[in-house]
Amino acid sequence: MTPAARDYLIVTASYWGFTLVDGALRMLVLLHFFKLGYSPFTLAFLFLLYEFAGIVANLAGGWLATRFGIPRMLAVGQFLQILGLVMLSALDPAWTAAASVAWVVAAQGIAGLAKDFTKTASKSAIKAAAADGSGQLFKWVAWFTGSKNAMKGVGFFVGGLLLDATGFIPALWLMATLIGVVLVAGLLLLPRQLGKAKSSRTMRELFSKSRGVNLLAAARVFMFGARDVWFVVGLPVFLYAAGWRFVEVGAFLAAWTIAYGGIQAFAPALVARSADGLSREVPNSRLWAGLLVAIPLVLVLLLQSPDLWRPDIVVVLGLALFGLPFAVNSSLHSYLILAYAGSEKAAEDVGFYYAANATGRLLGILLSGALYQFGGIAACLVGSTIMLAICWAITFLLPVHAGINDTKQVA
Repeated sequence: MTPAARDYLIVTASYWGFTLVDGALRMLVLLHFFKLGYSPFTLAFLFLLYEFAGIVANLAGGWLATRFGIPRMLAVGQFLQILGLVMLSALDPAWTAAASVAWVVAAQGIAGLAKDFTKTASKSAIKAAAADGSGQLFKWVAWFTGSKNAMKGVGFFVGGLLLDATGFIPALWLMATLIGVVLVAGLLLLPRQLGKAKSSRTMRELFSKSRGVNLLAAARVFMFGARDVWFVVGLPVFLYAAGWRFVEVGAFLAAWTIAYGGIQAFAPALVARSADGLSREVPNSRLWAGLLVAIPLVLVLLLQSPDLWRPDIVVVLGLALFGLPFAVNSSLHSYLILAYAGSEKAAEDVGFYYAANATGRLLGILLSGALYQFGGIAACLVGSTIMLAICWAITFLLPVHAGINDTKQVA
């Protein structure tokens, strides 16, 4: 096994452990506080600082990973996740609702920093490892992205299961222990200099990105906003209100995310490759984005006739179908950002891109609670359709040729 492949496998395994806990935490918080009587909009509010912190963490994480090395940033993210879990476990049921919400929002903010520090460092590690001579960038990115999302799906199920089996606080302590093991393993196994390079010296330099990176980041905002506008609050609350149990809600979200991750891992087999790494891949991103727009629109129309079929079955089947084009398009985007990213400061470019990703999730979460409270799951799906249409339009502006240095990295 080459050193590059070894580093790639270590980073992937490390992120599997992290994302398992992250998925379980999302389900624990959502279902636990919905059970306590929190409204859909309040549930969305619990995750707002989580996503806002992600924007900051991605921008800062890319710069810090370039300056101090990827292994240190992985460790920082994992330590912050442990801190957030311990903080949540200290929540006192005797506190007022306002104090409880403030405490949970603060803990979620720490978890948001943790997740995106870790994700930016992990994705940047793939670019750094591939630059050492693998020549398999698309396959490596697709497998990493797909497998970690499958693991997040397992986390959704684990979160619902732990809430039923052990309760809220014991589940948090179990997850903190797992992250502690992952943290120590990463520090011992990864080379300290992985990903280190000369970092940007000014904010203007940090935000000065190529046209491809900027456009792809804009598309990412609307694509992930379009998913989270129904996925984060609207769908779980809709299913629970339709009579589904916690573990059943968690199981469906887990199955969807695992299948989504599996499709991402095999996306290279569904996308025509080109020698330059862009001329076929970019048109494919336009095709899959166009397919995405149609699905939530059709679901909205079907939900207008609730007497003909059960609304929860329509939504579940439709969103299962949604997972295929979304997974392929997401995998393509994850590849394209590394294709467009500069070699020396790939971590900064990746961080900027995933800050846009976090911005989309922030927008989607806020709208998910607000739209569901206003018009139910149908309103969430209308919001998803509009954002996907904007994403699709932006993909027609993506450049199909990279600079010389970028092309060498993706050929």
